[in-house]
Amino acid sequence: MKNLKVFLFSTVLSISTMYGQKPTVTPNPSDTPLDFSDPANIILFIVLPICAVVFYFMWRAQQKKDKE
Repeated sequence: MKNLKVFLFSTVLSISTMYGQKPTVTPNPSDTPLDFSDPANIILFIVLPICAVVFYFMWRAQQKKDKE
């Protein structure tokens, strides 16, 4: 019975928090998908994340090499 009360309380609290946090006067994001014909979008959403991942693995390899 105690578990049921905790579950119901947490459910009600999370639902009220979700609706309480919803902004009303801010602009909503666009429902249109990204336009990949624009080079800026390609660089921002494809090239930079790939570079970040590659540089991370290079940095980790250098850290392991320095540790030895």
